[in-house]
Amino acid sequence: MSMERRGKLLDAAQIRKDFPILSKKVNGHPLVYFDSAATSQKPRQVIDGIRYFYENLNANPLRSIHKLAEEATIAYNAARDKVAKFINADPDEIVFVRNTTEAINLASYALPLKKGDRVVSSYLEHHSNILPWLRLKDIGVTVDFVDVDDEYELDMEHYRSLPNDTRLVTVSHESNVSGTVNDVREIAALAHEAGAMVLIDAAQSAPHMKIDVKDIGADLLAFSGHKMLGPFGIGVLYVNKTLHEHMKPFLTGGEMIESVRLNDVKYQKIPRFYEAGTQDVEGAYGLGLAIDYLNRIGMGNVEAYDKALTEHLFDSVRSVKGLDVYGGKSGKYGPILSFNVKGLHSHDVAYFLDKKGFALRSGFHCAQPFIEDKLKANGTARASLYIYNTLAEIDRFAAEIKNIARKYGRI
Repeated sequence: MSMERRGKLLDAAQIRKDFPILSKKVNGHPLVYFDSAATSQKPRQVIDGIRYFYENLNANPLRSIHKLAEEATIAYNAARDKVAKFINADPDEIVFVRNTTEAINLASYALPLKKGDRVVSSYLEHHSNILPWLRLKDIGVTVDFVDVDDEYELDMEHYRSLPNDTRLVTVSHESNVSGTVNDVREIAALAHEAGAMVLIDAAQSAPHMKIDVKDIGADLLAFSGHKMLGPFGIGVLYVNKTLHEHMKPFLTGGEMIESVRLNDVKYQKIPRFYEAGTQDVEGAYGLGLAIDYLNRIGMGNVEAYDKALTEHLFDSVRSVKGLDVYGGKSGKYGPILSFNVKGLHSHDVAYFLDKKGFALRSGFHCAQPFIEDKLKANGTARASLYIYNTLAEIDRFAAEIKNIARKYGRI
């Protein structure tokens, strides 16, 4: 894999050679994949590596003592080590789950929250960081939502005046709609001052920037492998070891126990405490390969390239008449552009773009409260970028949006 740079930027033309799907044509046009916030594409190194696993390492890890199972166990443990180093954690603080959604649900069940406690979420959250907490209302937990201003920035005064009964603050590192990157380090510090734990949803940030859980001060942090070049079905919940002895079981069964009698059970410690049954070993192995790929590029280089792409994207569409753009107004924002063409539903915009080879998301993006209550929109079209996108693709996109707005929109 060549990582030559154009000035200080990565050479996307070289990177694209590692992604077989990007040579595909859609509706007779070259594929322009602008849906990485939903899932990223996978490099050949991950695809070939997963095939290698099934051809050479396929066995159930941890349980058996035969040679193949030992090799699978080594591979599985190595993947955990890679994830831990990637976010500056210890291996026993890394719990493998299916995705960010399962990670947050696990936390909502396992944390010692009870009647009279308060959880603070925000308007910027994905449904996965809203619904698990709303469920706790049934046991008497109060759930608050931090508001956003006209520039889609969180109301930091809310965090500076958290009620005394606040037990958990949960917040996205980066919005999957506006691209807003929240100051989670400051939020964590304010939450800890109030005596609360902090959970960070890093589904959108982990693929794009260096994350250090110790520097952030996160007690829990969740992200998905499939958004960062890895396979589907594997995700991570980081659990700071200071919380381990206070957390309850989530799923029970094989592998998460030390011993079982009909009247007595002794559980393993975290992380195996939360990894009942046969895990997605191939997924963990593939995630490790994806992390290898990102480490070879360097997360600082990924972030710098994303920033250049995003600035060019916003600059390219600002002059388009008949366009409502949500995000990129101030502060720091990730490689996401949510927008609407006046007079068209977001699904129509995505449909017209698909006919030209562009793959975009449309609708509520699992963030309906934010989009309806704050953007006052019935969904948005969303373009989201990654290391394999180019400035030329953005220029084509802007030109096509202008054509759609002129032909079908209300200017």
